[in-house]
Amino acid sequence: MVAKQIQRELADMLTRDPVLQRAVLPEAALGADRYLSSLTTIADVELSNDLQVCKVYVSVFGDERGKKVAIAGLKAKTKYVRSQIGKRMKLRLTPEIRFIEDESMERGSRILAILDKLKEEREQEEGNEEEENGEGANLSEDEDGDWDADEPDEEDIIYVK
Repeated sequence: MVAKQIQRELADMLTRDPVLQRAVLPEAALGADRYLSSLTTIADVELSNDLQVCKVYVSVFGDERGKKVAIAGLKAKTKYVRSQIGKRMKLRLTPEIRFIEDESMERGSRILAILDKLKEEREQEEGNEEEENGEGANLSEDEDGDWDADEPDEEDIIYVK
């Protein structure tokens, strides 16, 4: 419950707080479009059982330099973030904030790319085997999955009363 509220507050701070926006994207002060340069999101928040340590997993979409700058900027502003979280949530004890780069989205996209590549290779191999065996050119309507919906076979219809 508290972790989700911290996640919401951090996400709100990333979108509205100018101090945190400049920390994540210092080029914004020079006039760069902050919506096109890089995208920083709060992927997950884990809170320790004693509510003393809060691990914030941050996903940064952009080039390697942008990722390093964003994570370094967030880590530099941990005291500011902690104080703002304490003020916004009115907590008696505000947990220590630790920003951790979350690479799960990148790993997931890499895995999907590998799976797509393997699927294409398998389809190409199956296509080559069919050509070698002389199959594929003389498939009947039942084998290639086409069927004519206008002419149902009376034998295939089952009537239930």
